[in-house]
Amino acid sequence: MADSFDVVVIGGGPGGYIAAIRAAQLGMTVACVEKEKTLGGTCTNVGCIPSKALLHASHMYEEAQTGFAGFGISTGKVSIDVAKLIAAKADIVSGNVKGIDFLFKKNKIERVLGKGRIAAAGKVAVTGEGGERMLDAKNIIIATGSEVMPLAGVEVDEKRIVTSTGALDMTKVPKHLIVIGGGYIGLEMGMVWRRLGAEVTVVEYLDSILPNMDGEIAKTMDRLLRKKGFKIRTGLKVTGAKTTKSGAAITVEPAKGGDAETIEGDIVLLSIGRRPYTAGLGLEDVGVKLDERGRIEIDDHFRTSVPGIYAIGDCVRGAMLAHKAEDEGGVCAEIIAGQAGHIDYDAIPAVVYTWPEAATVGKTEEELKKAGVAYKVGKFPFSANGRARTMHEGDGFVKILADAKTDRVLGCHIIGPDAGTMIAEVALGMEFGAAAEDIARTCHAHPTLNEAVREAALAVDGRALNM
Repeated sequence: MADSFDVVVIGGGPGGYIAAIRAAQLGMTVACVEKEKTLGGTCTNVGCIPSKALLHASHMYEEAQTGFAGFGISTGKVSIDVAKLIAAKADIVSGNVKGIDFLFKKNKIERVLGKGRIAAAGKVAVTGEGGERMLDAKNIIIATGSEVMPLAGVEVDEKRIVTSTGALDMTKVPKHLIVIGGGYIGLEMGMVWRRLGAEVTVVEYLDSILPNMDGEIAKTMDRLLRKKGFKIRTGLKVTGAKTTKSGAAITVEPAKGGDAETIEGDIVLLSIGRRPYTAGLGLEDVGVKLDERGRIEIDDHFRTSVPGIYAIGDCVRGAMLAHKAEDEGGVCAEIIAGQAGHIDYDAIPAVVYTWPEAATVGKTEEELKKAGVAYKVGKFPFSANGRARTMHEGDGFVKILADAKTDRVLGCHIIGPDAGTMIAEVALGMEFGAAAEDIARTCHAHPTLNEAVREAALAVDGRALNM
């Protein structure tokens, strides 16, 4: 095997493997270093893919229990074998991992198993079962991703006190799941186990769940989750967690001060976010600078402070999203190849895969107000959308924010059925600098959920047709 490459990628997650594939497509020799036995990173193995498998299955289970009857469909008593569900999830993950392996072979990318360390500019030392191997690299791309953010006083054992990794592998439905953190991951995992029969309590330090989303979306999601049986407690600081004879418990106190209390359950899920994973990379030794939050500093072309070393994905600034990392990986490879590459970070969508889903792209109302930007709002409820009515899915709405002077779309926020799919047309429009009128004058098939997007665009000008 050769030990000299045009590009060595450290990390085989979404950002890393896409960077490797794109670099290979552009004619470069590529090696990808990954310490885990499977490629795909957190997303494929213990994140996006397995969680969506459980969300899909639990949604079908819930529909069979409560949704079918509204259409005259009788199934009798419905049961679920959680162990088989987890096994099915594992099969789905395995299929995705094998797909990445195939893509590496197809593109002649050398997969190097072991932990990578930058020994010097242009040199990556890989420590594996067979000892250490030194790779020479004209260019190095760091794509090491992120890890679960710890919380003082909460010691994870992945049995009673778990992260999302443990929450994806439980073979028994807990009676009471306590979720620390009201963000994307916590709400999605809470949704899975609530559908399967668990009591779910979400504890959030801030005054609102989904604090980074549009405020109106967050409030609506809070209301709809409570309607589904979630107990949501905001403004609480978790001071500790411990296992008990019957399960686990957390101690909390009001974030603004007050008396402490204990909340008892079977399982505690720690889900307060993620932090860049850069341990053991040797960054300080070679002079790669980090910012105040431990992220690798980069310029607009993903270049670090050391020539020939680039960084992408969760370990750099920006949202920790798999698709953001993928885009950065592809563009970074193109820049290394001498091409022009660019990402519009205002046009990167984010989705919460509960049901209803919540999706966002661009600026929120809160951000526009803070920046002093004059804007117009167009809203349309799914209760007035014909397709949503046929599905008995009238909860939620589409909201489009447009510049008051130019009508250019500045943001879109959706809560409702298939919001994660619908947000794509607005993201595409924003990439092309679309005005709300452009979306409003685009013919949408009837009956579709996406008509709600068009109606919201019409509403920006005060002329929604079906409301």
